[in-house]
Amino acid sequence: MSTVAVTRFVEADAVDVWCLLTDLPGRAVRLTAAGPIEVLTPGPFGPGTAWREERAQPDGSTLTEEFLVVESLAPHRLVLCSSGAGVDYRITWSLRQVRRRRRGRTAVTVTHEAVPTAPYGRVVALLLGHLAARAVEVALRRDLADLAVAAGAGSVEAA
Repeated sequence: MSTVAVTRFVEADAVDVWCLLTDLPGRAVRLTAAGPIEVLTPGPFGPGTAWREERAQPDGSTLTEEFLVVESLAPHRLVLCSSGAGVDYRITWSLRQVRRRRRGRTAVTVTHEAVPTAPYGRVVALLLGHLAARAVEVALRRDLADLAVAAGAGSVEAA
Protein backbone atom coordinates (compact mmCIF):
# COMPACT_ATOMS: atom_id res chain seq x y z
CA MET A 1 0.00 0.00 0.00
CA SER A 2 1.18 3.49 -0.85
CA THR A 3 0.05 6.52 1.17
CA VAL A 4 0.59 10.20 0.40
CA ALA A 5 -0.70 12.98 2.69
CA VAL A 6 -0.55 16.73 2.16
CA THR A 7 -1.79 19.55 4.44
CA ARG A 8 -2.51 23.17 3.66
CA PHE A 9 -4.00 25.96 5.76
CA VAL A 10 -6.89 27.72 4.06
CA GLU A 11 -8.05 31.16 5.17
CA ALA A 12 -11.73 30.26 5.46
CA ASP A 13 -14.06 28.55 7.92
CA ALA A 14 -14.30 24.77 7.67
CA VAL A 15 -17.97 25.04 6.67
CA ASP A 16 -17.04 27.20 3.67
CA VAL A 17 -14.23 24.84 2.64
CA TRP A 18 -16.64 21.90 3.01
CA CYS A 19 -19.13 23.60 0.68
CA LEU A 20 -16.41 23.99 -1.94
CA LEU A 21 -15.36 20.33 -1.61
CA THR A 22 -18.88 18.97 -1.96
CA ASP A 23 -20.10 21.23 -4.78
CA LEU A 24 -19.70 18.77 -7.65
CA PRO A 25 -20.84 21.09 -10.48
CA GLY A 26 -18.21 23.62 -9.32
CA ARG A 27 -15.29 21.15 -9.28
CA ALA A 28 -14.41 21.62 -12.94
CA VAL A 29 -14.38 25.39 -12.46
CA ARG A 30 -12.31 25.40 -9.24
CA LEU A 31 -9.83 22.58 -9.81
CA THR A 32 -7.47 23.24 -12.68
CA ALA A 33 -6.82 19.52 -13.21
CA ALA A 34 -10.53 18.58 -13.27
CA GLY A 35 -12.44 18.50 -16.52
CA PRO A 36 -16.10 17.78 -17.15
CA ILE A 37 -18.02 16.26 -14.22
CA GLU A 38 -20.85 13.78 -14.69
CA VAL A 39 -22.87 13.11 -11.53
CA LEU A 40 -23.96 9.45 -11.62
CA THR A 41 -26.41 9.39 -8.70
CA PRO A 42 -29.46 11.54 -7.94
CA GLY A 43 -30.11 13.34 -4.69
CA PRO A 44 -28.11 15.35 -2.19
CA PHE A 45 -24.37 14.91 -1.64
CA GLY A 46 -23.53 12.19 0.88
CA PRO A 47 -22.57 8.52 1.21
CA GLY A 48 -23.43 6.77 -2.03
CA THR A 49 -22.94 9.85 -4.22
CA ALA A 50 -20.95 8.93 -7.31
CA TRP A 51 -19.50 10.96 -10.15
CA ARG A 52 -17.14 10.67 -13.08
CA GLU A 53 -14.60 13.34 -13.98
CA GLU A 54 -11.75 13.83 -16.39
CA ARG A 55 -8.41 14.70 -14.78
CA ALA A 56 -5.50 16.32 -16.61
CA GLN A 57 -2.27 14.36 -16.28
CA PRO A 58 1.25 15.85 -16.09
CA ASP A 59 2.02 14.61 -19.62
CA GLY A 60 -0.97 16.50 -21.05
CA SER A 61 -3.21 13.46 -21.43
CA THR A 62 -6.51 13.03 -19.58
CA LEU A 63 -7.72 10.22 -17.37
CA THR A 64 -11.37 9.54 -16.56
CA GLU A 65 -11.95 8.57 -12.94
CA GLU A 66 -15.06 7.58 -11.02
CA PHE A 67 -15.44 8.55 -7.37
CA LEU A 68 -17.84 7.23 -4.74
CA VAL A 69 -18.50 8.92 -1.40
CA VAL A 70 -18.11 6.31 1.35
CA GLU A 71 -18.14 8.68 4.32
CA SER A 72 -19.34 12.26 4.70
CA LEU A 73 -19.16 13.94 8.09
CA ALA A 74 -19.71 17.66 7.45
CA PRO A 75 -17.62 19.76 7.83
CA HIS A 76 -14.85 17.50 9.10
CA ARG A 77 -14.25 14.39 7.02
CA LEU A 78 -14.93 13.24 3.48
CA VAL A 79 -13.83 9.80 2.27
CA LEU A 80 -13.94 8.84 -1.40
CA CYS A 81 -13.00 5.63 -3.18
CA SER A 82 -12.04 5.05 -6.78
CA SER A 83 -11.06 1.86 -8.58
CA GLY A 84 -8.24 1.76 -11.07
CA ALA A 85 -6.52 -0.91 -13.14
CA GLY A 86 -5.20 -3.33 -10.53
CA VAL A 87 -5.44 -0.81 -7.70
CA ASP A 88 -8.11 0.69 -5.44
CA TYR A 89 -7.78 4.24 -4.18
CA ARG A 90 -9.09 5.82 -0.99
CA ILE A 91 -8.96 9.61 -0.71
CA THR A 92 -9.66 11.17 2.69
CA TRP A 93 -10.21 14.90 3.15
CA SER A 94 -9.89 16.04 6.78
CA LEU A 95 -10.82 19.57 7.81
CA ARG A 96 -9.83 21.03 11.18
CA GLN A 97 -11.04 24.48 12.12
CA VAL A 98 -8.29 26.71 13.52
CA ARG A 99 -9.33 30.06 14.96
CA ARG A 100 -7.03 32.93 14.15
CA ARG A 101 -8.12 36.18 15.67
CA ARG A 102 -11.49 37.01 14.13
CA ARG A 103 -11.04 35.17 10.85
CA GLY A 104 -11.56 31.50 10.24
CA ARG A 105 -8.74 29.25 9.19
CA THR A 106 -8.93 25.58 8.30
CA ALA A 107 -6.20 22.97 8.19
CA VAL A 108 -7.07 20.77 5.22
CA THR A 109 -5.32 17.41 4.92
CA VAL A 110 -5.88 15.13 1.97
CA THR A 111 -4.61 11.56 2.20
CA HIS A 112 -4.39 9.33 -0.86
CA GLU A 113 -4.02 5.58 -0.30
CA ALA A 114 -3.39 3.11 -3.12
CA VAL A 115 -4.02 -0.58 -2.47
CA PRO A 116 -3.02 -3.08 -5.19
CA THR A 117 -5.87 -5.48 -5.96
CA ALA A 118 -4.21 -7.59 -8.66
CA PRO A 119 -0.76 -9.18 -8.96
CA TYR A 120 0.32 -6.79 -11.71
CA GLY A 121 -0.76 -3.88 -9.48
CA ARG A 122 1.71 -5.09 -6.85
CA VAL A 123 4.51 -5.39 -9.41
CA VAL A 124 3.84 -1.90 -10.76
CA ALA A 125 3.78 -0.55 -7.19
CA LEU A 126 7.18 -2.11 -6.51
CA LEU A 127 8.73 -0.81 -9.72
CA LEU A 128 7.10 2.61 -10.02
CA GLY A 129 5.75 3.29 -6.54
CA HIS A 130 8.07 6.20 -5.78
CA LEU A 131 7.35 7.94 -9.09
CA ALA A 132 3.61 7.41 -8.71
CA ALA A 133 3.67 8.74 -5.14
CA ARG A 134 5.49 11.88 -6.31
CA ALA A 135 2.93 12.44 -9.10
CA VAL A 136 0.08 12.00 -6.60
CA GLU A 137 1.69 14.47 -4.20
CA VAL A 138 2.00 17.08 -6.96
CA ALA A 139 -1.66 16.56 -7.92
CA LEU A 140 -2.85 16.82 -4.30
CA ARG A 141 -0.86 20.02 -3.74
CA ARG A 142 -2.36 21.50 -6.91
CA ASP A 143 -5.91 20.60 -5.80
CA LEU A 144 -5.29 22.12 -2.36
CA ALA A 145 -3.87 25.28 -3.90
CA ASP A 146 -6.93 25.57 -6.16
CA LEU A 147 -9.21 25.04 -3.16
CA ALA A 148 -7.37 27.75 -1.24
CA VAL A 149 -7.76 30.19 -4.13
CA ALA A 150 -11.47 29.41 -4.35
CA ALA A 151 -11.86 29.93 -0.59
CA GLY A 152 -10.17 33.33 -0.75
CA ALA A 153 -6.75 34.89 -0.86
CA GLY A 154 -4.14 34.45 1.84
CA SER A 155 -3.88 30.69 2.39
CA VAL A 156 -0.59 29.33 3.69
CA GLU A 157 0.91 25.95 2.79
CA ALA A 158 1.84 23.73 5.73
CA ALA A 159 5.38 22.46 6.05
